[in-house]
Amino acid sequence: MARPKNILFIMADQLRYDYLGCTGHPTIKTPNIDALAASGVNFTRSYCQAAVCGPSRMSFYTGRYMYSHGGTYNNIPVRVDERTMGDHLRPLGYRVGLVGKTHFQRDAAGMEKLGLSPSGDLGILLSQCGFEPWERDDGLHPDQSADPDLAYNRFLREQGYDGGDNPWHTVANSAEGPDGEILSGWEMRHVGLPARVSREHSETAYMTDVAMEQIEALGDEPWCMHLSYIKPHWPYMAPYPYHAMYGPNMIQSANRSEKELEDRHPVVDAFGQHEESVNFSRDECRETVIPAYMGLITELDDHIGRLMDFLKARGDLENTIIVLTSDHGDYLGDHWLGEKELFYEEVARIPMIVVDPSAASDATRGTKDSRFVESIDLIPTFMELAGCDELPDHWLEGRSLVPLLRGDKDVEWRDAAFCECDYAIRHARNTLDMGPEDCRSYMVRNERWKFVLYEGYRPQLFDMENDPGELNDLGGDPDYEVIRRKMSDRLFEWMRKRKLRTVLSNADIAKRTGSAKKRGYFFGVW
Repeated sequence: MARPKNILFIMADQLRYDYLGCTGHPTIKTPNIDALAASGVNFTRSYCQAAVCGPSRMSFYTGRYMYSHGGTYNNIPVRVDERTMGDHLRPLGYRVGLVGKTHFQRDAAGMEKLGLSPSGDLGILLSQCGFEPWERDDGLHPDQSADPDLAYNRFLREQGYDGGDNPWHTVANSAEGPDGEILSGWEMRHVGLPARVSREHSETAYMTDVAMEQIEALGDEPWCMHLSYIKPHWPYMAPYPYHAMYGPNMIQSANRSEKELEDRHPVVDAFGQHEESVNFSRDECRETVIPAYMGLITELDDHIGRLMDFLKARGDLENTIIVLTSDHGDYLGDHWLGEKELFYEEVARIPMIVVDPSAASDATRGTKDSRFVESIDLIPTFMELAGCDELPDHWLEGRSLVPLLRGDKDVEWRDAAFCECDYAIRHARNTLDMGPEDCRSYMVRNERWKFVLYEGYRPQLFDMENDPGELNDLGGDPDYEVIRRKMSDRLFEWMRKRKLRTVLSNADIAKRTGSAKKRGYFFGVW
């Protein structure tokens, strides 16, 4: 067999789909990511399966919906028996490793039940979501959980920064006041100032350096690297000169209207009372934070360019499948909200650029594809591109993108995308006086409609053709009852088709069907 192509799976945390040049942002500069889109396929209607870090990533890493894998929020483990990207790709000859963030928590109780030590070979993989931890850094290290032995903290001290035990916070994610005082990036009022770290030592620069060093170390082994950048996730601190690259005059107007606040959906209203939503509803906050957010994206783009130059110099570009995506977006004040979660396009829709260097994909280079793509599609895509003849369709709930990459005009594709939310751990639950088991919601979005089902409340409905900004909620309008019923039925159909029988493959089931007599079971014979 030919050597399988390398896989570079790049994720930028909290990167909005519409904050790239190639996805239509009018002022942001992302020439290197735009060049990736020009050499591959830009999937313009891609959706995460949960608009918050942990469960979204678990869907990327398992190829399964949150409904199936059960990792419903940050640091809520998936079960120890869930198969992950590493489990699917290692048998195909790959080293599968992580550089950056996963937001994964191991199933400690499940491992203990099976007698698995977290320090053993298998235990390490199970503790790192199936990845070899080439360098794991989840990127959130406030003072109360500071880790002085974090590799990035050690690196900053080696560069001569005086940042105490936690230079991640005091150097990389803080500014300096006129009297030398530390101005924390956790306070958004400060993010218009430059971070105390220099550009060559920022988190984004550092993770790119680590990725290149690891690729050098892998030699000729086929590899799948999950390069998971922490930025542009908050704290929104950018180093010089990125902190001042954009101004308030270069940001887009907020996608929101006063009408949204009239008879607002109760769950959306509860999220609207969160501190981040209250602050992002103020123009001063948006005009301070969004230029910094854009600067962090351009910084990311510069290092993507550096990484591509590195691969080209090694002769690896023609032998490497490249994906660039994000785990979810960021409201940035749209719909009077901050942060992420729920189901508006600003957070549920994600960038998805796929570059397959094979000649078979030449016909689609530089194209945009508007079919519905989901994060769970990446594992089956990687497996098919790696030469896997039979995908484990009793496990994987996504679909391979290979027919779309190869320009197959006759492929029957999905007619809708799905997303989920479990807000049991968020303040909104207390505002609504809901029980932990009641805070579930689901989205189905097809060509025309987006329907959101909230347990215990009326649904939301948006006409995506006539109201693409989702400013007019039709969830309580009696004229749309028939549409709501049809969309609810579509959601229930999706729920019924989750892949819960994971022990036997569909091929094994087919072999057993109707074979009782052959196997010596004569039940019901006269």
